[in-house]
Amino acid sequence: MLDAMHGLAVWTPMGLPAFLFVITLVVFFHELGHFLVARYFGVTVEIFSIGFGREIFGWTDRHGTRWKISWLPIGGYVKFAGDADAASRPDHEAAETMTADQRKGALQLKPLYQRALVAVSGPLANFILAIVILTGLCFYAGRNAVTPVIGQVTKDSPAAAAGIKPGDLVTSIDGTPVNDFQQMPEIISVSGGSPLAIGIRRAGRDLTFWVTPRIMKTRDMLGNNTSQMVIGVRPDLHAPVTHENYGPVGAFTAACSETWSIIKGTILGIGQMITGHASTDQLRGPAGIAQMTKQVAEFGFLPLLNLVAILSVSIGLANLFPIPLLDGGHLLYYGCEAVLGRPLGRGPRTLGSGLDWFWCWG
Repeated sequence: MLDAMHGLAVWTPMGLPAFLFVITLVVFFHELGHFLVARYFGVTVEIFSIGFGREIFGWTDRHGTRWKISWLPIGGYVKFAGDADAASRPDHEAAETMTADQRKGALQLKPLYQRALVAVSGPLANFILAIVILTGLCFYAGRNAVTPVIGQVTKDSPAAAAGIKPGDLVTSIDGTPVNDFQQMPEIISVSGGSPLAIGIRRAGRDLTFWVTPRIMKTRDMLGNNTSQMVIGVRPDLHAPVTHENYGPVGAFTAACSETWSIIKGTILGIGQMITGHASTDQLRGPAGIAQMTKQVAEFGFLPLLNLVAILSVSIGLANLFPIPLLDGGHLLYYGCEAVLGRPLGRGPRTLGSGLDWFWCWG
């Protein structure tokens, strides 16, 4: 009963609009990537849909594309001429009866490299959206860094066992310089449980402590219960905070670096899940994203934009995984076609690229 009420809390007057704003923006740009590259190569786009299921409203443009918003807002798709369905399975029977003009606009009859570029363009559009948003945020608001001073050490934690104490200043982790407390969970969470050399400055002395992280029950930055690879320390709430402003070039560079960090962290994190060194409760489906969106929206519009950037990267990357119905599944299919010199076959075994689902790591 409590879990049900927790879920209902997402659909508050603030939660629902925030959720729709976030996923509509991310899905729209993903599908726009597919759409623009397909149009560039002369592919006829029949449907551009945000959401699945029955259409709420829509319109048809002068090129014959039906733009629509549908009832189930957990993804979207573009349907090309020659597709059997929203999953972009080629309709081979229809292709045999197409006129010459219709065949020119059919995706399945385009050269292999064009089909591959159409498939990969959705995730790339997500990465570009994230870089644009993060560049704007860095340029407008700059960046705050919290001096990595240990405020609390959890009893019986790996940090306590290693001898780390409140007041210690963390200077490095496994040779990586640390100047912001937020760097610590980012590094530790993907450590895989391997011992880490943590550089500490204590009373003017530089010390090194070997700490082996372990999965522990904890709370994330939004106060949600989760299981993470941690060492059991919390920041000093009175630690100095430094602020850095960026010019246009610096903001763009920082945005690219942050985007790459999200990509790398996502890949490493999923790898840790597979090997059992990370908890799968960090994977969020639509309900988890909705709850997280509601919580972030309470902090204001800029944090919500930052969440859009993070989710855009995560979802763009997720759609590159070689899974049926995702863009990565279609790319795998095209790769096999390139190696074999012919399509793998017809029918339901064909993988789709136009159907894009929503899930993320974080």
